[in-house]
Amino acid sequence: MKKQRISVLLVLVMLVSLFGMIHPAVLANPEDNILRVATAYDAKSLDPVAVNDVASTNVMRQIYEPLIDIDNEGKVVQGGASLAESYEMVDDKTYRFKLYEGVHFHNGEELKAEDVAFSLERAQKSPQVQHIFGDIDVDTIKCIDDYTIEFSLKEVNTPFLTSLAHSGGYIVNKKFVEEAGDDFGTTQVCGTGPFKFVSWSKNDRVVLEKFDDYHGEEPKLDGIEIIPMPQPSSRLLALEAGDVDMAYELAPMDLAKVEDNPDLDLVRIIENSTQYLGFNNEKEPFNDIRVRKAFAYVIDMPKIVEAVTSGLGQVATGPMGPNIKYSLSKDLEPHEIDLEKAKELMKEAGLEDGFKVTLSTNEKKERVDMAQIIKNMLEPLNVEVEIEILEWSAYLDALSNGDVEMFQIGWSPAVPDPDMALWAPLSSFTIGEGANFSRYNNPKIDELLLKGRSLEDGEEREKVYEEIQNIILDDQPWIFEYNQEASIGVNKNVENFHVTPFSYQSLFTINFKK
Repeated sequence: MKKQRISVLLVLVMLVSLFGMIHPAVLANPEDNILRVATAYDAKSLDPVAVNDVASTNVMRQIYEPLIDIDNEGKVVQGGASLAESYEMVDDKTYRFKLYEGVHFHNGEELKAEDVAFSLERAQKSPQVQHIFGDIDVDTIKCIDDYTIEFSLKEVNTPFLTSLAHSGGYIVNKKFVEEAGDDFGTTQVCGTGPFKFVSWSKNDRVVLEKFDDYHGEEPKLDGIEIIPMPQPSSRLLALEAGDVDMAYELAPMDLAKVEDNPDLDLVRIIENSTQYLGFNNEKEPFNDIRVRKAFAYVIDMPKIVEAVTSGLGQVATGPMGPNIKYSLSKDLEPHEIDLEKAKELMKEAGLEDGFKVTLSTNEKKERVDMAQIIKNMLEPLNVEVEIEILEWSAYLDALSNGDVEMFQIGWSPAVPDPDMALWAPLSSFTIGEGANFSRYNNPKIDELLLKGRSLEDGEEREKVYEEIQNIILDDQPWIFEYNQEASIGVNKNVENFHVTPFSYQSLFTINFKK
Protein backbone atom coordinates (compact mmCIF):
# COMPACT_ATOMS: atom_id res chain seq x y z
CA MET A 1 0.00 0.00 0.00
CA LYS A 2 2.77 2.44 0.88
CA LYS A 3 4.58 1.77 -2.43
CA GLN A 4 1.33 2.39 -4.33
CA ARG A 5 0.77 5.71 -2.55
CA ILE A 6 4.36 6.80 -3.24
CA SER A 7 3.80 6.00 -6.93
CA VAL A 8 0.63 8.09 -7.03
CA LEU A 9 2.44 10.97 -5.39
CA LEU A 10 5.27 10.75 -7.94
CA VAL A 11 2.76 10.81 -10.79
CA LEU A 12 1.15 13.91 -9.31
CA VAL A 13 4.51 15.62 -8.99
CA MET A 14 5.20 14.87 -12.67
CA LEU A 15 1.77 16.23 -13.66
CA VAL A 16 2.39 19.39 -11.66
CA SER A 17 5.64 19.96 -13.50
CA LEU A 18 3.83 19.51 -16.83
CA PHE A 19 0.61 21.37 -16.24
CA GLY A 20 1.21 23.74 -13.36
CA MET A 21 0.26 23.74 -9.71
CA ILE A 22 -2.62 21.64 -8.40
CA HIS A 23 -4.24 21.92 -5.01
CA PRO A 24 -2.18 20.45 -2.15
CA ALA A 25 -4.76 17.89 -0.97
CA VAL A 26 -4.06 15.21 1.64
CA LEU A 27 -3.97 11.79 -0.03
CA ALA A 28 -7.20 9.95 0.69
CA ASN A 29 -6.97 6.94 2.96
CA PRO A 30 -9.92 4.59 2.48
CA GLU A 31 -9.32 3.16 5.94
CA ASP A 32 -9.76 6.44 7.82
CA ASN A 33 -13.52 6.68 6.96
CA ILE A 34 -13.20 10.37 6.02
CA LEU A 35 -15.09 11.60 2.96
CA ARG A 36 -13.08 14.15 0.99
CA VAL A 37 -14.96 16.36 -1.46
CA ALA A 38 -13.46 18.79 -3.98
CA THR A 39 -15.60 21.87 -4.61
CA ALA A 40 -15.22 24.81 -6.99
CA TYR A 41 -15.42 27.53 -4.33
CA ASP A 42 -14.66 28.07 -0.69
CA ALA A 43 -17.44 29.03 1.70
CA LYS A 44 -17.83 32.72 2.49
CA SER A 45 -19.25 32.22 6.00
CA LEU A 46 -20.73 29.40 8.07
CA ASP A 47 -23.28 31.65 9.74
CA PRO A 48 -26.64 30.70 8.18
CA VAL A 49 -27.94 34.28 8.01
CA ALA A 50 -24.71 35.96 6.90
CA VAL A 51 -24.63 34.46 3.40
CA ASN A 52 -26.84 33.08 0.67
CA ASP A 53 -24.48 31.23 -1.66
CA VAL A 54 -24.09 27.63 -2.75
CA ALA A 55 -20.50 27.17 -1.57
CA SER A 56 -21.38 28.11 2.00
CA THR A 57 -24.57 26.04 1.98
CA ASN A 58 -22.66 22.98 0.76
CA VAL A 59 -20.79 23.07 4.07
CA MET A 60 -23.57 24.27 6.36
CA ARG A 61 -25.95 21.55 5.17
CA GLN A 62 -23.82 18.99 7.02
CA ILE A 63 -23.64 21.04 10.26
CA TYR A 64 -27.08 22.60 10.77
CA GLU A 65 -30.72 21.61 10.42
CA PRO A 66 -33.94 23.53 9.63
CA LEU A 67 -37.34 23.17 11.23
CA ILE A 68 -38.62 21.26 8.20
CA ASP A 69 -36.95 19.49 5.30
CA ILE A 70 -38.08 19.02 1.68
CA ASP A 71 -37.54 16.45 -1.04
CA ASN A 72 -36.25 17.15 -4.57
CA GLU A 73 -39.75 18.18 -5.69
CA GLY A 74 -40.09 20.69 -2.87
CA LYS A 75 -42.54 18.69 -0.75
CA VAL A 76 -42.24 18.67 3.04
CA VAL A 77 -40.85 15.41 4.40
CA GLN A 78 -41.13 14.19 7.97
CA GLY A 79 -37.99 13.29 9.86
CA GLY A 80 -34.70 13.44 8.00
CA ALA A 81 -32.60 16.51 8.63
CA SER A 82 -35.34 18.49 10.38
CA LEU A 83 -36.09 19.60 13.92
CA ALA A 84 -39.88 19.87 13.99
CA GLU A 85 -41.72 16.69 14.97
CA SER A 86 -44.95 18.24 13.69
CA TYR A 87 -46.45 21.53 12.59
CA GLU A 88 -49.86 23.10 12.11
CA MET A 89 -51.30 26.28 10.65
CA VAL A 90 -53.37 27.97 13.33
CA ASP A 91 -54.71 30.37 10.69
CA ASP A 92 -53.56 31.51 7.23
CA LYS A 93 -50.66 33.51 8.72
CA THR A 94 -49.83 31.65 11.96
CA TYR A 95 -47.60 28.59 12.31
CA ARG A 96 -47.04 26.34 15.31
CA PHE A 97 -44.15 23.86 15.50
CA LYS A 98 -43.59 21.04 17.96
CA LEU A 99 -39.87 20.28 18.33
CA TYR A 100 -38.30 16.88 18.81
CA GLU A 101 -37.26 16.43 22.43
CA GLY A 102 -33.74 15.38 23.36
CA VAL A 103 -32.03 17.06 20.40
CA HIS A 104 -28.62 18.47 21.30
CA PHE A 105 -26.38 21.07 19.76
CA HIS A 106 -22.73 20.27 19.23
CA ASN A 107 -21.86 22.21 22.40
CA GLY A 108 -24.06 19.89 24.50
CA GLU A 109 -26.96 22.33 24.93
CA GLU A 110 -30.43 20.87 24.36
CA LEU A 111 -32.50 22.39 21.57
CA LYS A 112 -35.27 24.55 23.00
CA ALA A 113 -37.96 26.78 21.54
CA GLU A 114 -35.96 29.86 22.56
CA ASP A 115 -33.19 28.77 20.16
CA VAL A 116 -35.71 28.62 17.32
CA ALA A 117 -37.08 32.04 18.26
CA PHE A 118 -33.57 33.47 18.34
CA SER A 119 -32.71 31.91 14.96
CA LEU A 120 -35.87 33.19 13.27
CA GLU A 121 -35.33 36.72 14.62
CA ARG A 122 -31.78 36.72 13.23
CA ALA A 123 -33.06 35.54 9.84
CA GLN A 124 -35.84 38.12 9.79
CA LYS A 125 -33.34 40.94 10.25
CA SER A 126 -30.63 39.69 7.88
CA PRO A 127 -30.36 41.47 4.50
CA GLN A 128 -29.03 38.25 2.98
CA VAL A 129 -32.18 36.20 3.63
CA GLN A 130 -34.77 38.87 4.39
CA HIS A 131 -36.50 38.11 1.08
CA ILE A 132 -37.45 34.74 2.64
CA PHE A 133 -37.87 35.49 6.33
CA GLY A 134 -38.74 39.20 6.33
CA ASP A 135 -42.46 38.46 6.57
CA ILE A 136 -42.06 37.03 10.08
CA ASP A 137 -43.68 39.31 12.64
CA VAL A 138 -41.10 39.02 15.42
CA ASP A 139 -43.53 40.53 17.94
CA THR A 140 -45.74 37.46 17.58
CA ILE A 141 -43.06 34.84 18.29
CA LYS A 142 -44.13 32.85 21.35
CA CYS A 143 -42.36 30.00 23.10
CA ILE A 144 -45.43 28.16 24.37
CA ASP A 145 -43.21 25.69 26.20
CA ASP A 146 -39.66 24.40 25.80
CA TYR A 147 -40.58 22.39 22.72
CA THR A 148 -43.40 24.40 21.13
CA ILE A 149 -43.06 27.66 19.22
CA GLU A 150 -45.66 29.77 17.45
CA PHE A 151 -45.38 32.85 15.27
CA SER A 152 -47.30 34.79 12.64
CA LEU A 153 -46.39 36.39 9.34
CA LYS A 154 -47.17 39.99 8.50
CA GLU A 155 -48.86 38.87 5.28
CA VAL A 156 -50.08 35.59 3.85
CA ASN A 157 -47.12 33.85 2.21
CA THR A 158 -47.99 30.60 0.43
CA PRO A 159 -44.42 29.29 -0.11
CA PHE A 160 -43.20 30.25 3.37
CA LEU A 161 -43.45 26.79 4.93
CA THR A 162 -41.22 25.07 2.39
CA SER A 163 -38.91 28.10 2.39
CA LEU A 164 -38.01 27.23 5.98
CA ALA A 165 -35.78 24.53 4.47
CA HIS A 166 -33.51 27.28 3.11
CA SER A 167 -30.12 27.58 4.78
CA GLY A 168 -31.15 30.93 6.27
CA GLY A 169 -33.62 28.96 8.39
CA TYR A 170 -31.01 26.68 9.93
CA ILE A 171 -31.39 26.69 13.70
CA VAL A 172 -28.53 27.92 15.89
CA ASN A 173 -27.93 27.81 19.64
CA LYS A 174 -28.69 31.17 21.27
CA LYS A 175 -26.10 30.78 24.04
CA PHE A 176 -23.34 29.69 21.67
CA VAL A 177 -23.91 32.50 19.17
CA GLU A 178 -24.01 35.19 21.85
CA GLU A 179 -20.82 33.92 23.47
CA ALA A 180 -18.99 33.53 20.14
CA GLY A 181 -19.78 37.09 19.05
CA ASP A 182 -18.05 38.09 15.81
CA ASP A 183 -16.27 34.73 15.66
CA PHE A 184 -19.52 32.90 15.01
CA GLY A 185 -19.52 31.49 11.50
CA THR A 186 -15.75 31.51 11.10
CA THR A 187 -13.82 29.89 13.98
CA GLN A 188 -16.87 29.23 16.15
CA VAL A 189 -19.59 27.09 14.54
CA CYS A 190 -22.32 25.01 16.21
CA GLY A 191 -25.47 23.28 14.96
CA THR A 192 -27.53 20.16 15.61
CA GLY A 193 -26.56 18.34 12.41
CA PRO A 194 -24.88 14.98 11.94
CA PHE A 195 -21.41 16.53 11.61
CA LYS A 196 -19.74 19.11 13.81
CA PHE A 197 -17.21 21.76 12.94
CA VAL A 198 -13.51 21.12 13.64
CA SER A 199 -11.62 23.73 11.63
CA TRP A 200 -11.65 25.94 8.57
CA SER A 201 -8.50 27.02 6.76
CA LYS A 202 -9.61 29.56 4.16
CA ASN A 203 -9.01 28.42 0.58
CA ASP A 204 -7.68 25.09 1.89
CA ARG A 205 -10.40 23.01 3.58
CA VAL A 206 -13.23 22.73 6.08
CA VAL A 207 -12.86 19.79 8.46
CA LEU A 208 -15.92 18.19 10.06
CA GLU A 209 -16.27 15.18 12.34
CA LYS A 210 -19.18 12.92 13.23
CA PHE A 211 -21.42 14.18 16.02
CA ASP A 212 -21.76 11.20 18.37
CA ASP A 213 -24.87 12.59 20.06
CA TYR A 214 -26.80 13.19 16.83
CA HIS A 215 -30.56 12.73 17.29
CA GLY A 216 -31.16 11.15 13.88
CA GLU A 217 -29.70 8.17 12.09
CA GLU A 218 -26.05 7.80 13.04
CA PRO A 219 -23.71 8.89 10.22
CA LYS A 220 -21.64 6.08 8.74
CA LEU A 221 -18.70 8.41 8.11
CA ASP A 222 -16.28 9.52 10.82
CA GLY A 223 -15.70 12.86 9.15
CA ILE A 224 -15.89 15.03 6.05
CA GLU A 225 -13.32 17.36 4.50
CA ILE A 226 -14.59 19.91 1.96
CA ILE A 227 -11.70 21.17 -0.16
CA PRO A 228 -12.01 24.15 -2.54
CA MET A 229 -10.18 23.70 -5.85
CA PRO A 230 -11.09 26.51 -8.27
CA GLN A 231 -9.63 24.78 -11.34
CA PRO A 232 -11.75 21.89 -12.72
CA SER A 233 -8.59 20.17 -13.96
CA SER A 234 -7.32 20.08 -10.38
CA ARG A 235 -10.58 18.54 -9.17
CA LEU A 236 -10.41 15.87 -11.85
CA LEU A 237 -6.76 15.03 -11.12
CA ALA A 238 -7.48 14.78 -7.41
CA LEU A 239 -10.42 12.48 -8.06
CA GLU A 240 -8.49 10.24 -10.46
CA ALA A 241 -5.54 10.00 -8.08
CA GLY A 242 -7.71 9.19 -5.07
CA ASP A 243 -6.94 12.42 -3.24
CA VAL A 244 -10.69 13.03 -3.00
CA ASP A 245 -13.71 10.74 -3.09
CA MET A 246 -16.03 13.19 -4.86
CA ALA A 247 -15.53 16.19 -7.15
CA TYR A 248 -18.21 18.78 -7.94
CA GLU A 249 -18.66 20.80 -11.14
CA LEU A 250 -16.50 18.77 -13.48
CA ALA A 251 -15.73 20.46 -16.79
CA PRO A 252 -17.70 19.24 -19.83
CA MET A 253 -14.49 18.14 -21.54
CA ASP A 254 -13.66 15.90 -18.55
CA LEU A 255 -16.90 13.96 -18.31
CA ALA A 256 -15.82 11.22 -20.70
CA LYS A 257 -12.68 10.66 -18.64
CA VAL A 258 -14.81 9.96 -15.59
CA GLU A 259 -17.26 7.77 -17.51
CA ASP A 260 -14.38 5.72 -18.96
CA ASN A 261 -12.69 5.25 -15.59
CA PRO A 262 -13.70 1.89 -14.07
CA ASP A 263 -13.13 3.25 -10.56
CA LEU A 264 -15.45 6.26 -10.94
CA ASP A 265 -19.12 7.07 -11.47
CA LEU A 266 -20.52 10.22 -13.05
CA VAL A 267 -23.65 11.65 -11.40
CA ARG A 268 -25.70 14.19 -13.37
CA ILE A 269 -28.96 16.07 -12.70
CA ILE A 270 -30.53 19.23 -14.13
CA GLU A 271 -30.46 21.75 -11.29
CA ASN A 272 -32.99 24.40 -10.38
CA SER A 273 -30.52 27.13 -11.25
CA THR A 274 -30.57 29.60 -14.12
CA GLN A 275 -27.22 31.01 -15.20
CA TYR A 276 -27.45 34.46 -16.75
CA LEU A 277 -25.60 37.43 -18.20
CA GLY A 278 -26.75 40.37 -16.12
CA PHE A 279 -26.79 44.10 -16.81
CA ASN A 280 -26.52 46.75 -14.11
CA ASN A 281 -29.86 48.38 -14.89
CA GLU A 282 -28.97 51.47 -12.84
CA LYS A 283 -25.86 52.34 -14.84
CA GLU A 284 -25.62 53.87 -18.29
CA PRO A 285 -26.02 52.60 -20.92
CA PHE A 286 -27.86 49.59 -19.49
CA ASN A 287 -30.54 51.76 -17.95
CA ASP A 288 -31.71 52.04 -21.58
CA ILE A 289 -33.84 49.05 -22.57
CA ARG A 290 -32.82 49.51 -26.21
CA VAL A 291 -29.22 48.70 -25.37
CA ARG A 292 -30.17 45.60 -23.40
CA LYS A 293 -32.36 44.41 -26.27
CA ALA A 294 -29.65 45.15 -28.83
CA PHE A 295 -27.22 42.96 -26.91
CA ALA A 296 -29.79 40.14 -26.80
CA TYR A 297 -30.12 40.29 -30.59
CA VAL A 298 -26.40 39.66 -31.17
CA ILE A 299 -25.39 37.36 -28.30
CA ASP A 300 -26.21 33.93 -29.71
CA MET A 301 -26.59 32.04 -26.47
CA PRO A 302 -27.41 28.60 -27.91
CA LYS A 303 -24.20 28.74 -29.93
CA ILE A 304 -22.22 29.86 -26.86
CA VAL A 305 -23.73 27.22 -24.58
CA GLU A 306 -23.04 24.43 -27.08
CA ALA A 307 -19.44 25.57 -27.53
CA VAL A 308 -18.72 25.91 -23.82
CA THR A 309 -20.82 23.26 -22.05
CA SER A 310 -20.82 20.55 -24.77
CA GLY A 311 -24.33 19.47 -23.86
CA LEU A 312 -23.95 19.71 -20.09
CA GLY A 313 -27.13 21.48 -19.03
CA GLN A 314 -29.54 23.15 -21.43
CA VAL A 315 -30.04 26.57 -22.97
CA ALA A 316 -32.16 28.81 -20.71
CA THR A 317 -35.11 30.50 -22.37
CA GLY A 318 -36.55 32.35 -19.39
CA PRO A 319 -35.84 33.47 -15.83
CA MET A 320 -37.02 30.17 -14.29
CA GLY A 321 -35.65 26.73 -15.04
CA PRO A 322 -37.88 23.83 -16.14
CA ASN A 323 -37.94 22.30 -12.63
CA ILE A 324 -39.69 25.34 -11.16
CA LYS A 325 -43.45 25.41 -10.70
CA TYR A 326 -45.25 27.50 -13.37
CA SER A 327 -42.09 27.89 -15.46
CA LEU A 328 -42.69 28.84 -19.11
CA SER A 329 -39.23 27.78 -20.19
CA LYS A 330 -40.32 24.50 -21.78
CA ASP A 331 -42.61 26.43 -24.17
CA LEU A 332 -40.15 29.19 -25.08
CA GLU A 333 -37.55 29.41 -27.83
CA PRO A 334 -34.13 31.04 -27.41
CA HIS A 335 -33.94 34.75 -28.25
CA GLU A 336 -33.94 35.67 -31.94
CA ILE A 337 -30.57 36.73 -33.39
CA ASP A 338 -30.75 39.74 -35.74
CA LEU A 339 -27.73 42.00 -36.19
CA GLU A 340 -29.63 44.63 -38.19
CA LYS A 341 -32.28 45.00 -35.45
CA ALA A 342 -29.48 45.33 -32.92
CA LYS A 343 -27.75 48.06 -34.90
CA GLU A 344 -31.04 49.91 -35.33
CA LEU A 345 -31.65 49.86 -31.55
CA MET A 346 -28.12 51.08 -30.84
CA LYS A 347 -28.65 53.94 -33.31
CA GLU A 348 -31.95 54.87 -31.65
CA ALA A 349 -30.09 54.97 -28.33
CA GLY A 350 -27.45 57.26 -29.84
CA LEU A 351 -24.75 54.63 -29.45
CA GLU A 352 -24.13 53.50 -33.01
CA ASP A 353 -20.42 54.22 -32.49
CA GLY A 354 -20.42 51.83 -29.55
CA PHE A 355 -18.79 52.16 -26.12
CA LYS A 356 -16.44 50.41 -23.73
CA VAL A 357 -17.79 48.10 -21.03
CA THR A 358 -16.40 45.76 -18.38
CA LEU A 359 -17.77 42.22 -18.20
CA SER A 360 -17.12 40.84 -14.71
CA THR A 361 -17.01 37.17 -13.78
CA ASN A 362 -15.35 34.80 -11.36
CA GLU A 363 -12.76 32.10 -12.10
CA LYS A 364 -15.29 29.45 -13.20
CA LYS A 365 -13.91 28.19 -16.50
CA GLU A 366 -17.26 28.05 -18.30
CA ARG A 367 -17.99 31.67 -17.39
CA VAL A 368 -14.56 32.85 -18.50
CA ASP A 369 -14.90 31.00 -21.81
CA MET A 370 -18.40 32.40 -22.34
CA ALA A 371 -17.19 35.91 -21.55
CA GLN A 372 -14.60 35.69 -24.33
CA ILE A 373 -17.21 34.59 -26.88
CA ILE A 374 -19.62 37.31 -25.73
CA LYS A 375 -16.83 39.85 -26.20
CA ASN A 376 -16.34 38.72 -29.79
CA MET A 377 -20.07 38.71 -30.56
CA LEU A 378 -20.43 42.33 -29.43
CA GLU A 379 -17.73 43.62 -31.79
CA PRO A 380 -20.18 44.23 -34.70
CA LEU A 381 -21.94 46.76 -32.42
CA ASN A 382 -18.60 48.55 -31.87
CA VAL A 383 -18.75 47.53 -28.23
CA GLU A 384 -15.29 47.02 -26.71
CA VAL A 385 -15.43 44.55 -23.81
CA GLU A 386 -12.84 44.25 -21.07
CA ILE A 387 -13.13 40.98 -19.12
CA GLU A 388 -12.58 41.24 -15.37
CA ILE A 389 -12.00 37.97 -13.46
CA LEU A 390 -12.44 38.12 -9.68
CA GLU A 391 -11.96 35.64 -6.84
CA TRP A 392 -15.33 34.29 -5.65
CA SER A 393 -15.65 36.19 -2.37
CA ALA A 394 -14.50 39.47 -3.96
CA TYR A 395 -16.89 38.84 -6.84
CA LEU A 396 -19.87 38.45 -4.51
CA ASP A 397 -18.92 41.71 -2.80
CA ALA A 398 -18.70 43.53 -6.14
CA LEU A 399 -22.12 42.23 -7.18
CA SER A 400 -23.71 43.22 -3.87
CA ASN A 401 -22.19 46.69 -4.01
CA GLY A 402 -23.23 47.31 -7.62
CA ASP A 403 -19.59 47.67 -8.68
CA VAL A 404 -20.21 45.90 -11.99
CA GLU A 405 -21.54 46.84 -15.43
CA MET A 406 -22.12 43.44 -17.02
CA PHE A 407 -21.66 40.20 -15.12
CA GLN A 408 -22.27 36.46 -15.14
CA ILE A 409 -23.87 34.65 -12.23
CA GLY A 410 -26.51 32.04 -11.47
CA TRP A 411 -29.53 31.88 -9.19
CA SER A 412 -30.33 28.53 -7.58
CA PRO A 413 -33.72 28.39 -5.80
CA ALA A 414 -33.50 26.28 -2.66
CA VAL A 415 -37.19 25.46 -3.18
CA PRO A 416 -38.67 24.86 -6.68
CA ASP A 417 -41.32 27.56 -6.21
CA PRO A 418 -41.59 30.65 -8.45
CA ASP A 419 -41.40 32.97 -5.46
CA MET A 420 -38.00 31.55 -4.51
CA ALA A 421 -36.89 31.70 -8.15
CA LEU A 422 -37.94 35.29 -8.89
CA TRP A 423 -38.25 37.37 -5.73
CA ALA A 424 -34.61 37.52 -4.67
CA PRO A 425 -32.95 38.20 -8.05
CA LEU A 426 -35.62 40.46 -9.59
CA SER A 427 -37.60 42.40 -6.96
CA SER A 428 -36.57 45.92 -5.98
CA PHE A 429 -36.77 44.88 -2.31
CA THR A 430 -33.51 42.93 -2.69
CA ILE A 431 -31.33 45.55 -4.37
CA GLY A 432 -28.16 46.00 -2.34
CA GLU A 433 -27.31 43.25 0.08
CA GLY A 434 -29.89 40.93 -1.44
CA ALA A 435 -29.56 38.96 -4.68
CA ASN A 436 -30.88 41.54 -7.19
CA PHE A 437 -27.43 42.09 -8.66
CA SER A 438 -28.88 43.57 -11.86
CA ARG A 439 -30.50 46.25 -9.70
CA TYR A 440 -33.66 45.82 -11.73
CA ASN A 441 -36.53 47.98 -10.47
CA ASN A 442 -40.03 47.55 -11.90
CA PRO A 443 -42.97 48.48 -9.62
CA LYS A 444 -45.30 46.22 -11.61
CA ILE A 445 -43.04 43.24 -10.97
CA ASP A 446 -42.96 44.07 -7.25
CA GLU A 447 -46.75 44.28 -7.18
CA LEU A 448 -47.15 40.92 -8.91
CA LEU A 449 -44.54 39.21 -6.76
CA LEU A 450 -46.38 40.33 -3.64
CA LYS A 451 -49.65 39.08 -5.09
CA GLY A 452 -48.11 35.73 -6.05
CA ARG A 453 -46.99 35.15 -2.48
CA SER A 454 -50.49 35.74 -1.14
CA LEU A 455 -52.31 33.31 -3.43
CA GLU A 456 -52.86 29.62 -2.89
CA ASP A 457 -51.46 27.34 -5.57
CA GLY A 458 -53.84 27.17 -8.49
CA GLU A 459 -54.83 28.81 -11.75
CA GLU A 460 -54.83 32.40 -10.44
CA ARG A 461 -51.34 32.07 -8.95
CA GLU A 462 -50.08 30.45 -12.15
CA LYS A 463 -51.37 33.38 -14.23
CA VAL A 464 -49.56 35.86 -11.98
CA TYR A 465 -46.22 34.14 -12.50
CA GLU A 466 -46.84 33.79 -16.23
CA GLU A 467 -47.33 37.56 -16.40
CA ILE A 468 -44.15 38.16 -14.40
CA GLN A 469 -42.12 35.95 -16.73
CA ASN A 470 -43.49 37.71 -19.81
CA ILE A 471 -42.61 41.14 -18.41
CA ILE A 472 -39.07 39.96 -17.65
CA LEU A 473 -38.75 38.57 -21.17
CA ASP A 474 -39.74 41.98 -22.56
CA ASP A 475 -37.66 44.12 -20.17
CA GLN A 476 -34.50 42.05 -20.71
CA PRO A 477 -32.71 42.82 -17.40
CA TRP A 478 -30.71 39.64 -18.12
CA ILE A 479 -29.76 37.49 -21.07
CA PHE A 480 -30.52 33.92 -20.03
CA GLU A 481 -27.56 31.57 -20.49
CA TYR A 482 -28.29 28.02 -19.41
CA ASN A 483 -29.91 25.83 -16.79
CA GLN A 484 -26.99 24.22 -15.06
CA GLU A 485 -26.57 20.48 -14.81
CA ALA A 486 -24.72 19.06 -11.84
CA SER A 487 -21.73 16.96 -12.90
CA ILE A 488 -20.25 15.13 -9.94
CA GLY A 489 -17.49 12.56 -10.12
CA VAL A 490 -17.79 9.91 -7.42
CA ASN A 491 -15.47 7.09 -6.44
CA LYS A 492 -17.24 3.74 -6.83
CA ASN A 493 -16.32 3.07 -3.22
CA VAL A 494 -18.94 5.68 -2.19
CA GLU A 495 -22.47 4.46 -1.43
CA ASN A 496 -25.82 6.14 -0.62
CA PHE A 497 -25.13 9.49 -2.22
CA HIS A 498 -28.51 10.99 -3.16
CA VAL A 499 -28.00 13.90 -5.56
CA THR A 500 -30.30 16.95 -5.36
CA PRO A 501 -31.20 19.66 -7.92
CA PHE A 502 -30.61 22.42 -5.34
CA SER A 503 -26.91 23.02 -6.25
CA TYR A 504 -25.90 21.95 -2.74
CA GLN A 505 -25.61 18.34 -1.60
CA SER A 506 -26.37 16.37 1.56
CA LEU A 507 -23.38 14.18 2.39
CA PHE A 508 -24.48 12.72 5.71
CA THR A 509 -26.20 9.67 4.19
CA ILE A 510 -22.98 8.47 2.55
CA ASN A 511 -20.91 5.46 3.53
CA PHE A 512 -17.96 3.61 2.00
CA LYS A 513 -18.32 0.08 0.67
CA LYS A 514 -16.80 -2.48 2.98
